[in-house]
Amino acid sequence: MYIDSHCHLFYEDFTADVGEVIARANDAGIGAFVVPATNHETARQAIALAEQFSNLFVCAGFHPLDLEHFSEEHFVAVREILGHPRVVAVGEIGIDYFYDRSPKDFQKEVFSRHIGLAIEHDLPIVVHTRDSVQDAIDIVLQHVSHHPEWMSGNGVSMRKRGVFHCFTGSAEQARVLFEHRFLVSFPGPLTFKKSGMPDVLKEIGIDNVMIETDSPFLTPVPYRGKRNEPSYVVLVAQKIAEILNIPIGEVAKITSRNAVQLFNLPITVD
Repeated sequence: MYIDSHCHLFYEDFTADVGEVIARANDAGIGAFVVPATNHETARQAIALAEQFSNLFVCAGFHPLDLEHFSEEHFVAVREILGHPRVVAVGEIGIDYFYDRSPKDFQKEVFSRHIGLAIEHDLPIVVHTRDSVQDAIDIVLQHVSHHPEWMSGNGVSMRKRGVFHCFTGSAEQARVLFEHRFLVSFPGPLTFKKSGMPDVLKEIGIDNVMIETDSPFLTPVPYRGKRNEPSYVVLVAQKIAEILNIPIGEVAKITSRNAVQLFNLPITVD
C-alpha cells in the first residue's frame, strides 16, 4: 500500500473525472489520499470530497500564494474547519519567495499564526517552501521551543509535528527537522535528471520520509508535462527504491507508516 501524502484533488483539473482518478489510484495500490487546502473555500471543497471518498483526508489552511484571500473572517473560518473529523492537519501553509505575491513579513506572520492554530488544536502542519526553507525552519523551531508540548502525546509515544512537503533543502536542514520531529516528503521532481534531491535522499535515508504527487503539479517522469495524479506516486516510490537500492515494498511500508503516524489516519500498515 502507498499513501499520497499531498494531492490537490479539489483543483479544476480533476472536476470532470475525480472519481476515475481515485479509482485508478486505488487500483495502483494507493490506500489513502491527504488533500491540503489552499484557503478556506478549497478546504470546504476538500471536505466535500472526503465525505464522498472514505480514504481521503483533509488539511486546512492558507497557502502563501493564496494570501489575497486572507482576512480575519476567513482565518476564523479555517479555525472552525479544523474541528471537522476528516481534517488531519493545518496546511498547506508556509512561505514562498519565488513569486512576488505577498510581502515577506506578511507571509511570515500568517505562517506563524497558522502554526499557533496547529498548537491550539494539537495538529501537525504541512509546510510549503520555495526559496525559503531556512526561514520556514527558523519560524517553526521558534514555536517548538515555546511549545515543547505540541504533539507530545502522552509523553511516551511522541508524534511528529509536521512535514516539509516537496522538500528542496539540504541534508543538514533535513536532519535539523528530524531532530525536532518533522518529516520531509518528495514528489515527482525526484525523478528529474537534473534534480539534486537524490543526493540529499542518499544522505538522509528513508526513515523520516513520505511520498507525494502534489498533483495536478510536478508530474514525474515519464509523464512529465501532463497532468499529475495520485496513481503516479508509485513512480516516486520506485525512484526512491532505485536511489537507496532497497525493495520497493520497503519504501511503501515505511512511507505509508510515516503518513499514518503523522496524520493519525485510521489505517493499518502491514
